[in-house]
Amino acid sequence: MDKLLKTEEAAQWALSIFLFSQLPYAWWWYPALILLPDLSMAGYAFNTRVGAILYNFFHHKALGIAVGVLGFGTGNALLMLTGIILFGHSAMDRMLGYGLKYPDHFKNTHMGRLGT
Repeated sequence: MDKLLKTEEAAQWALSIFLFSQLPYAWWWYPALILLPDLSMAGYAFNTRVGAILYNFFHHKALGIAVGVLGFGTGNALLMLTGIILFGHSAMDRMLGYGLKYPDHFKNTHMGRLGT
């Protein structure tokens, strides 16, 4: 099941790359921005609860989809880019085994414990 789920996430990541290719941005913007959502880990400097809340907010695919759809609906390429990056980053993370965080520890995710 794990491989099937990771394959699904890889397909979603590929979709984000395709959607990005339809935007009016140079190719290098995608790799330059794809790790930006990880800045949300700064919440862990306060405590694991704040860290998990911030991390999960910026790594929830629904946020990326909502921002992207808002951008599409308004014709705003920057919002579409933001949504695609948020969605693509979340898919990439899950493809690599990183999931949404529980508030007790950074390594405790909805996909299992990291490093086990």
